[in-house]
Amino acid sequence: MDAELKIKIDKDVIDKAKGYAFLHRISLSRMIESYLKSLIDMESSEPKDEIEISSSVKSMSTGVQMPMLLDYKKEIGDYLLEKYK
Repeated sequence: MDAELKIKIDKDVIDKAKGYAFLHRISLSRMIESYLKSLIDMESSEPKDEIEISSSVKSMSTGVQMPMLLDYKKEIGDYLLEKYK
């Protein structure tokens, strides 16, 4: 059952949120409701040690270990510089 809730939020935040909601084809009310549900679900569920990874993402695994502090922007830049010499 839906109910109304009156809240005060900075006008700039509301305007940006409306734009985001419009681009994602969702109402601002549903977007806020979804966010609040996700917060509640996180609090009510048991804490997980690891993030759950979907099977489709697991299937993309190459087995290559990436360094934790990899600067991917630098790596891409270096690659492009070498490619277009």
